Amino acid sequence: MIKLSLNGAFGRMGKTIIEVCLSDPEVKIVGLADILGGNKKFLEYPELPPVEPSLEKYIEDTDVIVDFSSPEGTQQLLQLCKNYKKPIVIGTTGHSDEQLEKIKESSLYIPIVMSPNMSLGVNLMFKLVDFITKTLSNKNYDIEIIEAHHNKKKDAPSGTAKKIMEIIKQNIQDVKFVFRKEGILGERKYNEVGINIIRAGDIVGEHLVIYSTYGERLEIKHTATSRQTFAKGAVLAAKWIFKKSQPGLYSMFDVLNI
Repeated sequence: MIKLSLNGAFGRMGKTIIEVCLSDPEVKIVGLADILGGNKKFLEYPELPPVEPSLEKYIEDTDVIVDFSSPEGTQQLLQLCKNYKKPIVIGTTGHSDEQLEKIKESSLYIPIVMSPNMSLGVNLMFKLVDFITKTLSNKNYDIEIIEAHHNKKKDAPSGTAKKIMEIIKQNIQDVKFVFRKEGILGERKYNEVGINIIRAGDIVGEHLVIYSTYGERLEIKHTATSRQTFAKGAVLAAKWIFKKSQPGLYSMFDVLNI
């Protein structure tokens, strides 16, 4: 049985990961942390440990840490994991370039799985975007990205959209990403990729990539209807990295073997 600790217990994803872990006989939650913690208990889950402001109290008895907190919360957790040589699964998004560099630096000492999206479907979408963009890169296709999430999401564009942008950038020379705004924008420019962001209601997550030219249009879309999809992927990543003794920065491609 894997002893798992969770950072970001009070968040939407944190609560969903707790539900998934409690239904998984291979996982035991031994530690919970959240910036809003302070020896607080989940009344609906009396068997769980109290939620503390950090995982320091629980780190020694932990096999794997799953982090769905905030970019600042991830940074605080990294040093703790390095001190105790604990592997970590990072699902938090919105990291700055400097914060990403610190994550890469930490992966020289501990195993880390980091992904903006833990679902199988989205990671297959990443692969398809890579293949299609590479194939159509010189075929005069316009590309648009549309992403939609709930109205409480703080970062934009989403981590998944940023990953799609990164894949496109790897395949198109001198690509320019443009966030669609009002006004007279003029004709679309060469190698321009539009980013369109929606924040509304309780949308779990939708991502659409459009490839369009005169006479035809190709669309790739992923729609998440439940956070359980991401939570199950995160727990799968925790099980996978628990068996990794070598430090390194891994992705869900490694976990899913795709």
